[in-house]
Amino acid sequence: MRRRVVVTGMGLIDCLGSTVEQQWKNLVEGKSGVELLDIEDIDKSDVKIGGKIKDFNAASFLSPRDIRQYDLYTQYALWSTEKAIEDSGLLKIDIDRNKFGIIFSSGIGGLLSLLEAHEGFLKEGQKYINLYTIPKMISNIAAGIIAMKYDLHGVSYSIVSACASSAHAIGEAFRKIQWGELDYAIAGGAEASLIPFALAAFSNMKAVSKNNDDPKGASKPFDINRDGFVMGEGSGTIILEEYEKAKARGAKIYAEIVGYGASTDGYHLTAPHPEGLGATSCMQASINDAEISPDKISYINAHGTATPVGDIAETKAIKKCFGDHAKELAISSNKSMIGHLLGAAGAVELINTILTVYYDIIPPTINLNNPDPECDLFYVPNKAIEKKVEYALSNSFGFGGQNASIIVKKFN
Repeated sequence: MRRRVVVTGMGLIDCLGSTVEQQWKNLVEGKSGVELLDIEDIDKSDVKIGGKIKDFNAASFLSPRDIRQYDLYTQYALWSTEKAIEDSGLLKIDIDRNKFGIIFSSGIGGLLSLLEAHEGFLKEGQKYINLYTIPKMISNIAAGIIAMKYDLHGVSYSIVSACASSAHAIGEAFRKIQWGELDYAIAGGAEASLIPFALAAFSNMKAVSKNNDDPKGASKPFDINRDGFVMGEGSGTIILEEYEKAKARGAKIYAEIVGYGASTDGYHLTAPHPEGLGATSCMQASINDAEISPDKISYINAHGTATPVGDIAETKAIKKCFGDHAKELAISSNKSMIGHLLGAAGAVELINTILTVYYDIIPPTINLNNPDPECDLFYVPNKAIEKKVEYALSNSFGFGGQNASIIVKKFN
């Protein structure tokens, strides 16, 4: 028998805020966190914009030793997880810590730590390399450190599937609670790769916007003038809990996770299937898993990166999956405001999907002033709307054609 899984805590940090409440307020108001980057060596990249986190003070919650040992992506992960744990109140009670797991991801891991160590090695040799270099750079270390910090002993690992990483992490954590392997889970993802090297690499792939003259208008999903995604950074953490456990302790419940689907395009290194076949099957799988009809969904938090091919492929996939109901859907892209958080995108965007269901408010897709005729669905242009949302779906699609869709239901 499948058990019910609910969300009892959330935490995040990105360019629009360091708390769920702050970020949500800015998102609903249609504010962009994208700006010109004032960072070292940015002159070496032709892309000079991004969704940079401002005023992050690791010393406010980490020791000097921790800061030396942890890459920035892990610091972000610990921040969002601490906020989510506090929000849930879960560790204030006696629980079975062998049934409390962590599935926490990063698409890239500690890139900054790797590059800094390599640069020092080339100049000064082996003596420069810090003994923490390897644990700082690997993509699974945040999950391990979270387990150590909170004395948790259930399943703990990381899933790396590029921009779908944290969505897959949450989906798999959902499964483990659903089938009884865990009672509680910390799930999500973090990314801190907003550096000139990464911007230049994405630029050479022709994947990112070069609209340096208009940073806040640069990310324009589904607009005819879109020219690629804008990089962001941050972390999102969700506390998942078996429903009866949450009910017994009187937990605040934000929403219920009811469906999870995953698929692979098997088509191209970076481009989605042009007809959206992998995305279609992924959404269909999540709907089948939720045991609902497609017309129960009223909102989709789109992957919506603002790449020329990606937005069209996702539009086609939604039409294939939902048929005539596609025209009734409200669809929006958080990336128009926070940029693309890569491996953390799925987690942060699912938090916003949960809040949409919780508050019945749908954030807009900003900068959508000239809709692409091939993207002809309702993308909530430029202004949030109030709409009753019983079920919502969040999409995350990664390089390599790795896809995830998660369905959230209003808790009753």
